[in-house]
Amino acid sequence: MAEMPLIPRLIVGLGNPEAKYHQTRHNIGFEAVDTLTQSWHFSWQEHRRFHGWFTEGLVSGKKVALLKPSTYMNRSGQAVRAVLDWYKLPPESLLVIYDDMDLPIGRLRLRLSGSAGGHNGMKSIISHVGGENFPRLRLGIGKALDKTLTTSHVLGQFTPEELPQVNQSLKLAVEAVEYSLGQGIEKTMSLYNSRAVVT
Repeated sequence: MAEMPLIPRLIVGLGNPEAKYHQTRHNIGFEAVDTLTQSWHFSWQEHRRFHGWFTEGLVSGKKVALLKPSTYMNRSGQAVRAVLDWYKLPPESLLVIYDDMDLPIGRLRLRLSGSAGGHNGMKSIISHVGGENFPRLRLGIGKALDKTLTTSHVLGQFTPEELPQVNQSLKLAVEAVEYSLGQGIEKTMSLYNSRAVVT
């Protein structure tokens, strides 16, 4: 028998909750799930049990939940664990969307599993779910010009010149997520990991 495709049930965008972090590079995970909720006409509700903003509904006949943890990046796993436990979902049904400095703006990478790669939000989730075996979608935010400026780069906003590419990459992320809901993560990886936004 052919294996069933892996379909995301809980899509988590990573970011920091305060207004000063809004639209920073590190918050592109929040932006991605915000774009999904707009596309699907979902609306966020603050949810104390889940330590974040939460919404759910049907997309192409499949029930999907979305989460933005309000715990700050380095405690994201607490919120993810709360939703997984409440809905009795396995970690494999997760899809975590977050920023990646090693990818140029406009590129995305979908993976079935992997290490945190130095990302504090992912370290927290891996620790709380008890392993690395869950899908993740990384969105490129570009490297800092100088390694000593990494923190200010990550917590800084995109330049006006970069914004068109960022918006295109968010659209590409929505397409990839929607495709994964129909066809599964593996097929989506083969189709979208090689794509880049056209500038």
